[in-house]
Amino acid sequence: MIDFEPGFLSALAGSAAVSILVAGAGGFMTDTGPWYRSMKFPSWKPPDWAFGPIWTLVLVCATLGSAKGLQAAPDDQTYWLCVAVLGLNAGLNILWNAIFFALRRPDWAFIEVVIFWLSILAVMFVIGSHAPFAALYFSPYLFWVGIASLLNWKIVVLNRPFGALSHD
Repeated sequence: MIDFEPGFLSALAGSAAVSILVAGAGGFMTDTGPWYRSMKFPSWKPPDWAFGPIWTLVLVCATLGSAKGLQAAPDDQTYWLCVAVLGLNAGLNILWNAIFFALRRPDWAFIEVVIFWLSILAVMFVIGSHAPFAALYFSPYLFWVGIASLLNWKIVVLNRPFGALSHD
């Protein structure tokens, strides 16, 4: 249950601001124009319209988990460790969009998404060490990025080569 203990609202506001920044940056870089539409996709790929609502739900859950994890930090060192792993994760989330869409390198994006997925595990571990229930809020994020990783891999397999050898 979400409660309004001291520090929760400020942690929620900060976490929400970061989630909005991540979503905005990702949305800004996402280009489903001719290059994207020309690629082959696996039959199980979710429809393009589903990505926005799914990411919204995932980031709402991550925002709540972040806020609760930050609010429950037992000391300054733990608090700043949470901030560091959450910041790293946010940066990796944005970086994936830049690599996949702006650079048009799904092959490099696959390498990055593995690190990105591991950063979610790191967030869950760090927050889970002092707020186990809060760490569970990151489960949809872990699951969705796992699916996105598989999709990224299939895009690489179905469409390589990329970069200088490709025919973009």
